[in-house]
Amino acid sequence: MTAEVRADGETGFDRTLLFTVPDKDARGRVVRLGPVLDQVLSAHAYPAPVRNLLAEALVLAALLGSLLKDESGQLTMQAQTQDGVIDLLVVDYRGGEVRGYVRYDKARLDELGPAPTLHALFGDGYLAITFDLATTGQRYQGVVPLEGETLAQACESYFWQSEQVPTLIRVGVKSTAEGNVAGGLLIQHLPEGEEGRERLHAQLDHPHWEHMAIMGGAVRADELTDSTLSLESIVWRLFHEEREVRVQQGHELERGCRCTVEHYRELIGRFSPDDRKEMKNEQGLIVVDCAFCSRDFIIDLD
Repeated sequence: MTAEVRADGETGFDRTLLFTVPDKDARGRVVRLGPVLDQVLSAHAYPAPVRNLLAEALVLAALLGSLLKDESGQLTMQAQTQDGVIDLLVVDYRGGEVRGYVRYDKARLDELGPAPTLHALFGDGYLAITFDLATTGQRYQGVVPLEGETLAQACESYFWQSEQVPTLIRVGVKSTAEGNVAGGLLIQHLPEGEEGRERLHAQLDHPHWEHMAIMGGAVRADELTDSTLSLESIVWRLFHEEREVRVQQGHELERGCRCTVEHYRELIGRFSPDDRKEMKNEQGLIVVDCAFCSRDFIIDLD
């Protein structure tokens, strides 16, 4: 699957676009998922509310994952609850690969109607966001309550509570007969710069951030999902009055299920002989069900 770069050289589907506004100490990301989104969603026959929620989560994974400077690092976002209709949603991003899965109670979901709220789906759940840096072996994780109307709002809370970085995120999701489209915009205020400086002066009422939040907040969901509008055009519409806006195309995006027979064989081989014996079925085979891609992997250790 190749990301769409339009005839004019600008960005269409399945690639992130990175931008900075130097005079306002701001950086941003914008993305639109198309064919890759359909690939991920096709693994399961998700009902519309779950499908739209997973589409939003995949956009967020692409936006947050693109903040990683470690090319081999991974971003994982997990929403979980004990008593919700959805008890698990997990997405991750690594080097341009995105994948995701939702586990839910269909009978309880049917009782909620066509447009359930986030709280109706999760109850008193939480959102955990983890950045794994493969190069250094470091791991950063923040956990916030699943509050607000959208997953995007919960992510905004994460950045302010865990990172002290003012952040604005907007997401749009659209389903048509031709396929699913989801787009998103992320803007952050880094008054002391991106490269590892202290962020003690980050504040929500900083005039530069107030300006960027107003400008970025004007983006509409239908713009983010409009396939005729390039990502560069969205950034131009929002910030064309700024003295300088720097843009750079980021990673191509693809469905990233990394499951193979070889991977599972190596993983299962770490267990003791007795444990492996317990895993076998009547035919002496071990069957591993991958939730991400909805495939069974048959492992014959003999």
